[in-house]
Amino acid sequence: MGIFGRKSTDAAESPASATTPVSPELSALTGDYTIDPAHSTIGFVARHAMVTNVKGKFNDFEGTLHLDGADPTKSTASLDIKMDSIDTGSADRDGHLKSADFFKIDEFPTMTFRSTRAEALGGDDYRITGDLEILGTTKAISIDLEFNGAAKDPFGNERVGFEGKAEILRSEWGITWNAALETGGVLVSDKIKLNFDISAIRNAD
Repeated sequence: MGIFGRKSTDAAESPASATTPVSPELSALTGDYTIDPAHSTIGFVARHAMVTNVKGKFNDFEGTLHLDGADPTKSTASLDIKMDSIDTGSADRDGHLKSADFFKIDEFPTMTFRSTRAEALGGDDYRITGDLEILGTTKAISIDLEFNGAAKDPFGNERVGFEGKAEILRSEWGITWNAALETGGVLVSDKIKLNFDISAIRNAD
């Protein structure tokens, strides 16, 4: 079903402490939202040494959404990500990623995304295209999104949730550091997978 066509969940099927799914009318989701960093994840995956994946995330970011229920193509998204918050579970690796070999965080402390187009693909699937700026270079990327639903949490916040994914080539933003392997190939893949798990709270009128 589409973003505005979900059925209500019977209250008896969910514990009282859980969020309560709702079935908004077309106009009910229209509005401005603030991304909740405490319940959202912006992550990435890179191939390491040709044999395994290294996963990471950014712990400090902020963003906004504008959802247009009458015309989803008019919806917009904005993200600002602090590069110093990169976290791969290894302090040494994180330090290298922050250095001049990769993100040059002293010179470029923030990565940004500004949407330029939104598309409804059918069902719960959407695509948002926009400008991703890294190291002062801006390139267009498209993020495929799945709408996870709308709910009112126990504190009265009206929430919407989306999962998204995209793939980029880091070399297109000038991030080219690498090391050759004796067995062939390179230490770090050029292709990076981006993952988004977003919970956003509707702003008060």
